[in-house]
Amino acid sequence: MNRERIAHLIREILKEIGEDPDREGLRETPERIARMYEEIFAGYRQDPEEVLNGAIFHERYDEMVVVKDIDFYSMCEHHMLPFFGVAHVAYIPRDKVIGLSKIPRIVDIYARRLQIQEKMTVQIAETLQRLLNPLGVAVVVEATHLCSVMRGVKKPRNRMITSAMLGIFRRDLRTRNEFLQIIGKSTTI
Repeated sequence: MNRERIAHLIREILKEIGEDPDREGLRETPERIARMYEEIFAGYRQDPEEVLNGAIFHERYDEMVVVKDIDFYSMCEHHMLPFFGVAHVAYIPRDKVIGLSKIPRIVDIYARRLQIQEKMTVQIAETLQRLLNPLGVAVVVEATHLCSVMRGVKKPRNRMITSAMLGIFRRDLRTRNEFLQIIGKSTTI
């Protein structure tokens, strides 16, 4: 990322909306936004396999593993406004488990990109399926989108829920329902 170029472009945007980028409150804003973009779009520079850093372990465990309420922040690719919420992730191992901190890191990799929630949900599920080859993966993401809260329809309480069910979570209704019960959702997803 070219921070200087981004800062220059932000200065131009400030001018175009009728602001003075040289006034006291805005003088450092272009540089702050450039640094912020480096942080909130870090997912473009991260590879899930590298983030795992060898944290896949051979273990004879065949029950559901669930990490729920993983906070995330992302940016809508349609309006470049934030959406944020929680992700719930489960998998059923097939002789391999992943270090606990790695699942939230995978969520962050995909959240820290211009994104739509539906795609992010599937990316998380498919990445875990590819890296672990488990019996199945389930991902449910719940989020509030500022593009529908502060502009457009302006509905502050609406939340979007997306899911991706792979393997046994797709085929076996009992397994899917157990996951949904664990995360506190109805079985209508």
